[in-house]
Amino acid sequence: MRYRFHTADVFTDRIFAGNPLAVFPDGRGLQTSQMQQVAREFNLSETVFVLPPEKPAGTRRVRIFTPQAELPFAGHPTIGTAHVLAWLGEIPLRGETVEIVLEEGVGDVPVLIRVRDGRPVFTQLTAAKLPEWGPPAPAPEAIARALSVEVSDLLAGRDKPEIVSCGLPFLFVPLKSRDAVARARVNLAEWSRAFSGYPTSEIYLFSYETELPDSHVHARLFAPALGVAEDPATGSAAAALAGYLGARDPRQNESLHWRVEQGLEMGRPSFLEVEADKKGDSIVAVRVGGKTVMVSEGEIEIPDAAK
Repeated sequence: MRYRFHTADVFTDRIFAGNPLAVFPDGRGLQTSQMQQVAREFNLSETVFVLPPEKPAGTRRVRIFTPQAELPFAGHPTIGTAHVLAWLGEIPLRGETVEIVLEEGVGDVPVLIRVRDGRPVFTQLTAAKLPEWGPPAPAPEAIARALSVEVSDLLAGRDKPEIVSCGLPFLFVPLKSRDAVARARVNLAEWSRAFSGYPTSEIYLFSYETELPDSHVHARLFAPALGVAEDPATGSAAAALAGYLGARDPRQNESLHWRVEQGLEMGRPSFLEVEADKKGDSIVAVRVGGKTVMVSEGEIEIPDAAK
């Protein structure tokens, strides 16, 4: 059977930047094994299959696949899928903003779409889960070897490496400089040794030293276990980053904002707008948003799963 797809670049306002995404607006009839095969064929960070909602409050149900595995939640597929559906007219755009709910493995994800002249121009998700902290990170020496950097490149103390999750766990590794972030390379043997038995081997390394003056964080994401050598823009990690940064920010009872630049080393500059609402010392809401541009459309013949 033939299935229609669209591709988009997410967290950017221009084509051939940001994070590419494939979206199948109607994935009905496909089995899990077929979805995984298609995601492997596209070989993008994620491929999304859209299905009818299972709850009255849901707008659509979405299933998200990397080339190697299905994910319960991912940011750029959520942002990009909402934009694609709105651009196709499958989500009516009335007024300056439209609110929808995408059902994902992690739960219901509210999404806000900003509209101009009847077209989507900015999309923002609210994390279904608030930040949760994992067990202590591996030793700094093990992390440094896995990333091919020096131990002296890692920050310590308040800014030590830490595992945080908003539905998908990441190890956050702050480095002292943007140069150190750029020098990082995955050493797969050391990677396997360092993260064996840990709840995540997806590493989000970043620096407070940025390339652009209006950015607050310069980041890279490595996820070889998911079949993603490096990700140009990672919304689920940005949501968890709000937990990492928000917990260290002394401000209370405020909405905090950070602009994250990612993908520059890959030649795919991406910009993520990250927010955290604090009530006292507690984080009570996390949001991630950005722009998306449509890139291509087509059809693919997907054989029956039994063939």
